[in-house]
Amino acid sequence: MKVLVVGGGGREHTLAWALARSTDVTQVLVAPGNAGTQWTADDGIAPCENVAIGAEDLDAQVKFAVEQAIDLVVVGPEVPLAMGLVDALQSVDVPAFGPSKSAAQVEASKAFSKQLMQALGIPTARYGAFTAYEDGKAYLDTLDYNVVVKADGLAAGKGVIVCENKTDAQNALKDIMLDKAFGQAGSKVIIEERLEGPEVSVMAFCDGENIAVMPPARDHKRALDNDKGLNTGGMGAFSPVPDVSAEQIDEIAHTVIQPIVDGMKARGIPYKGVLYAGLMLTESGPRTLEYNCRFGDPETQVILPRLQTDLARILLACIDGTLDQLGLKWADDACATVVLTSPGYPESYPKGLLISGLDHVNEALVFHAGTAHKDGQTVTSGGRVISVSALGASMDNALESAYRELQHIHFDGVHYRTDIGRT
Repeated sequence: MKVLVVGGGGREHTLAWALARSTDVTQVLVAPGNAGTQWTADDGIAPCENVAIGAEDLDAQVKFAVEQAIDLVVVGPEVPLAMGLVDALQSVDVPAFGPSKSAAQVEASKAFSKQLMQALGIPTARYGAFTAYEDGKAYLDTLDYNVVVKADGLAAGKGVIVCENKTDAQNALKDIMLDKAFGQAGSKVIIEERLEGPEVSVMAFCDGENIAVMPPARDHKRALDNDKGLNTGGMGAFSPVPDVSAEQIDEIAHTVIQPIVDGMKARGIPYKGVLYAGLMLTESGPRTLEYNCRFGDPETQVILPRLQTDLARILLACIDGTLDQLGLKWADDACATVVLTSPGYPESYPKGLLISGLDHVNEALVFHAGTAHKDGQTVTSGGRVISVSALGASMDNALESAYRELQHIHFDGVHYRTDIGRT
């Protein structure tokens, strides 16, 4: 089976790595990929190579999939999903894993998502949605609690501003709606009650009717230690999460994930793919912060290394509607990942920095994100550059391995948090 992974980040490298280990997969292609998504066949692991097609070039992706007789396309990022890549592939009978354009609205529009949660009785925060700055400002004046201001559309995981007071909220509203900090994604905003408590990410495979929940993970969004600094796409993650019980996961499955799948099926837009729920564990129970329509990044880098069931078979079962016939198995090991970023990220940062030491990492998994090849060497090409993931019999073991192994990797100004899994 030939598999095409669409995207070029750490999530896509992890997907390609896991799919190459499937007994059914003979070749993995990644479009566009990165410096890490290229290897030859070895010990039953399928070869992987890059294809120079942008993730958002839908016509070229579909043309390539047809010409190469691809047996399965796995769409990693949210933007091509929201643009309708799965629909386009299905229209030419290419099996594609991921939600349709209509179903991807759970992430592509926070207003759609909040309205769906409200209609289905899913526990979430109080909110208001606005397309006019003055209306949003007037709404803020009526509130007696702190808020989070969110751009309605896709903003690469960065369109959320957590506010400490009303002045912060007013500034955030201005930044998003008037100053266009997140471009057109901020033409509509959500002003949402700020909840308190630890966060957790719960992802589930979905086949339009059935779900299979993955182990929970926790990621670290802030750029600096002790959860300081700007929000990022994610500085690291770990799984399992010690303060989330099996009973809580069961509750989340039944009150947060299954209702979305049932509700969308009833609306004629079956949800197939990965449904990601970002949750806050409040004193009143789990509350839904957001839904994403794809694997999380960097959560994928700690979830898939724990998966013992053949990933390709799971994805095909989701497409075929037979997920309930599979029993998923997960390793008891803990897994932690630490993200190495370019200096200055998530604001402006240099590119083309030489990366050394990659071949000295022996006891951890290195997943590339913002990397490229230049003149036979590996260089930085993005903000989040590399994730170093390690498994261990305990979380302490996994963290120790990840931090020890990442010391081998160097590029000028390399930055990472030193407290992943500790906060």
